Amino acid sequence: MLLNDVHSQLNPTSVTDVVRPTTLEALCEVVKQAAREGVSLSVAGARHAMGGQQFATAQRHVDMTGLHRVLHADASLGLLRIEAGANWHHIITASHQMPAPGGGTWAIRQKQTGVDEVTLAGSISANAHGRGLLMQPLGADIEDLTLVDAQGEVRLCSRSQNAELFSLVLGGYGLFGLIYAATLRLTPRQRVRRMVDVLDLTDAMNAVYRRVDDDCLYGDFQFVIDPHDDTFLQRGVFACYKPTSEVEAPGTVNADLQPEVWLQLLKLAHDDKAKAFKLYSQHYLGTHGQCYWADTMQLSTYIPSYADYLERASPADQPAGPKQTLVIGELYVPRDQIAAFMTQAARVLKAHGVEVIYGTIRAILKDDTSFLPWAKDDFACVIFNLRTVHTDEGKARTAEAFRGLIDAALVLGGSYFLTYHRYATRAQVVQAYPQFEAFLKRKRNFDPQERFTSDWYRHHVVLMGRQP
Repeated sequence: MLLNDVHSQLNPTSVTDVVRPTTLEALCEVVKQAAREGVSLSVAGARHAMGGQQFATAQRHVDMTGLHRVLHADASLGLLRIEAGANWHHIITASHQMPAPGGGTWAIRQKQTGVDEVTLAGSISANAHGRGLLMQPLGADIEDLTLVDAQGEVRLCSRSQNAELFSLVLGGYGLFGLIYAATLRLTPRQRVRRMVDVLDLTDAMNAVYRRVDDDCLYGDFQFVIDPHDDTFLQRGVFACYKPTSEVEAPGTVNADLQPEVWLQLLKLAHDDKAKAFKLYSQHYLGTHGQCYWADTMQLSTYIPSYADYLERASPADQPAGPKQTLVIGELYVPRDQIAAFMTQAARVLKAHGVEVIYGTIRAILKDDTSFLPWAKDDFACVIFNLRTVHTDEGKARTAEAFRGLIDAALVLGGSYFLTYHRYATRAQVVQAYPQFEAFLKRKRNFDPQERFTSDWYRHHVVLMGRQP
């Protein structure tokens, strides 16, 4: 059976079979049966990850999407225990059914950005982050985890119980067990007002501090993607969200662009980048002052069939070319180094002749929970979506560009996100993640038979000079 990720579509992987358990007992049996048969397991939900950590060649695959029931809702404390195959729509719906003290309901504080169909287990395994201006990655919102370990036994993990395993599973990329359920800390649901500026990057960090001082909770910066523009990567749309108590302020369900608008901008991002940014900025400036619910504001319009869209958008009389998709990379730099990094990033992107289709800058606070933190400090997070043609040359160009961007971040004391791709060199992995060897050692300690594996894991084992 051939599986692939839904976004980059660069990870076609042949697995022996796919199992989709729907109960905890069945999930435990999956692991025990794998042990009896001497096979390993890969695990995924929405199959959105791009680095190969959700698949393992010639092994059994576990599909977690059959596990999405609410297990317990503590409306007095705002704690939601839910099966971890639930996606963010499931979680938000469940939170709204919990009355909060003093009226209203509970809500999520943050979610993984850009896509809503990913599972809670997947977001925890990547220790994903949202648009919070003063928030740590998602692990900070996780009270506890129910894990099925390498022996098929159920283990409750938290900051006080099985604490080391808890820290390894958060940002552990599915290598330490199958996350059956998680308890998520919620926050009282509130409205926020969007505040929009178009400004230069040199003022962006000052603008962030101003918005934080003004009590804004969320924000991001969408930068110019046209390499022929003098403001390439240096100017953008800065949207922030401030709590509002105005009773008359309606809560709009979807704060993101509608699918038809996204598709229009997507085509322009290929054909006329200057016009794409103009329309994008006009749209957001036109929404300045609008109010939304803080949780559903974080939902996103996502177009997974990017490659199919490009094929449909091509003229009928034009021969079909090789497939093209977007490959994402995320880089981290100290916040006071963001301007220097973006200047160097522009040089790297132009030197390798790669094309940015979409890019954004967000903020993250230092992660003090996970064993292998990508947020080693209070960082600015820079996301690049690179147009990648599925030819040897196209894929090599994207790989070289991301290696160049990683080097640019590392020089400034930054890092990169491990699992959007497998392009980093051994030296880059070691510099960005000096505890990576210890991470691999603990993997072997908790899972000596390597019951849980992936092509991403196998790649890094070899890259670090260990025996596969």
